[in-house]
Amino acid sequence: MSIKLFEQAKYTRGAHYGGNKRPREVFEDTLGFLSQLDLYLLLSTVVLTVIGLLMVFSATRNLIPTEPSYYIKRQIVYAVIGFMAMCFFIVVDYRLLQRFTNLLYALVILSLLAVRAIGHVSGFGNAAGSGGAIREIALGPIAIQPSEFAVLVVILAIAKIVDEHVGAYTRQDIAKMVLIAALPMGLVLIQPDLGTTIIIAVVLFTLLTIAGVRARYLLSGLALAVVFFFAFTGLHLLHSYQLSRLTGYLNQNCNLIQNYNLCISKTAIGAGGFRGAGLFQGAFTNNQYVPVQYADFIFSAIGEQLGFVGSIAVLMVFGILAFRIFRAIGRSADRFGQLICAGVLAFLVFSVFQNVGMTVGLMPITGIPLPFISYGGSALFAFFIAIGLVVNVERNAPGRR
Repeated sequence: MSIKLFEQAKYTRGAHYGGNKRPREVFEDTLGFLSQLDLYLLLSTVVLTVIGLLMVFSATRNLIPTEPSYYIKRQIVYAVIGFMAMCFFIVVDYRLLQRFTNLLYALVILSLLAVRAIGHVSGFGNAAGSGGAIREIALGPIAIQPSEFAVLVVILAIAKIVDEHVGAYTRQDIAKMVLIAALPMGLVLIQPDLGTTIIIAVVLFTLLTIAGVRARYLLSGLALAVVFFFAFTGLHLLHSYQLSRLTGYLNQNCNLIQNYNLCISKTAIGAGGFRGAGLFQGAFTNNQYVPVQYADFIFSAIGEQLGFVGSIAVLMVFGILAFRIFRAIGRSADRFGQLICAGVLAFLVFSVFQNVGMTVGLMPITGIPLPFISYGGSALFAFFIAIGLVVNVERNAPGRR
């Protein structure tokens, strides 16, 4: 009897994992799974990642003459790990994350606290003019920047609250969601990392809007944010380099020392003209005139090498990515999935707008990377995971299974 049960269990387990399926059945199952995925979203992500690898190599190959491929090899490793993480979050049902959201939130808060205790300055922090901001934790040969993952965890935490909420929102409900975002915002701000703090604020406002919070509460929140910002500035709580970035944005005179990064970036982009100098060409990129052109200012390398045409093409790919995420919002099976997609859309769109805007003088300079293109592992992982969540939400939408 036990032998028969064992054989039956073995057969059932094998059938479940495809062990006893014919090649044709496995192929059909694979096609069925792929038909559930947003291939346009995935293809856009891959295209941007490839462009990023090319731009990182072009911007770093002259940094270390003895090892031109140092940065690109690391970025390839980051991209491969990030792609694997994306695949994981595509396969695992996103609704399971609701059970672990509180744990993930606690881990992020602990990691942000750990940055204050054992963190260190990022590898290109000083070159970027960050004033020695401490934002990373060393884990062996790699460094993790927890603030990048804080954005995703805030999205999940607020999405969970909205999904579980019934009835109209009270002031206590709104205060709870604001506090959930405010705690990591405060810990990120004191690193200091003003850019990521603003991103979390933008994500919070977007999620509250999608959740249906009344307009008067949203406007009150915006007013308080403005008052807080001016109070923060008036009390001289901002670092000197942060103040110089704000004053430089308001007065973009290239004769001022604090405007060097902005002016050299705009000059490099202008030098590309309509068609660009060509890939791996361009004096500004090859001679490292633009500070940290492989990270925060990588769009200057795109503008110089690929020109206006190439820059618009890259932005169009971002546009496709944003449109597919926006499409997923309306196709979500529940409010949890809808809020995840809305938060990811805000995260992505504002990051692109801010990064590109600061390189051409439309926005103040902040340390926000260009998604999938700027050098760095943590940001790349976070954006890959974000795309994986969106694909997962749409894969489980009604009519997709």
